[in-house]
Amino acid sequence: MKHRREVKRILIAAALLTLGFSAIAARAQSAGPLQRFDHPDQSLAKQSTAVEFLFPEQITVRAGKPSPVEMHFRVAPGLHINSHAPHDAYLIPTTLDVPASSGVRLLGATFPDGKDFTLPADPKTRLSVYTGEFTILTRIQAQRGNHLVQARLRYQACDDNQCMPPKNLTVAIDVIGR
Repeated sequence: MKHRREVKRILIAAALLTLGFSAIAARAQSAGPLQRFDHPDQSLAKQSTAVEFLFPEQITVRAGKPSPVEMHFRVAPGLHINSHAPHDAYLIPTTLDVPASSGVRLLGATFPDGKDFTLPADPKTRLSVYTGEFTILTRIQAQRGNHLVQARLRYQACDDNQCMPPKNLTVAIDVIGR
């Protein structure tokens, strides 16, 4: 009788271990190659700034009138970010927003077309990405006065092997509405 209980306990423990390993394997497979977060000492994790806002730092626009503004960014060498319209729904698109309380409204943003990109490990999959420098054409409307706008660029940076978690880049622009 004691032997049976011990055998039963061992079988239950083995079944639980098998289920646990299966769950871990399923999670790793569902993450896919673009969602993997590997070792923190690899080159991607060492990249301090994946995307940099270049300019403009200050603009003057007519108060209350829609005004075009070109916003210039640069992706660090060796990295790419998903475009505003990635090919797959599970990929995180690059977006831009302006806080409603800033005194400036974002009326629209036109993102550049992404460049087709394939990973060496998966040449059949095409991605739509930004690399190097890219420009977002915006239309804003500012109230009269001086407004320090803290816009936000949301993106996910990747290299050929892995992706970092999504990040928000603060895009500070002094908008003067006259």
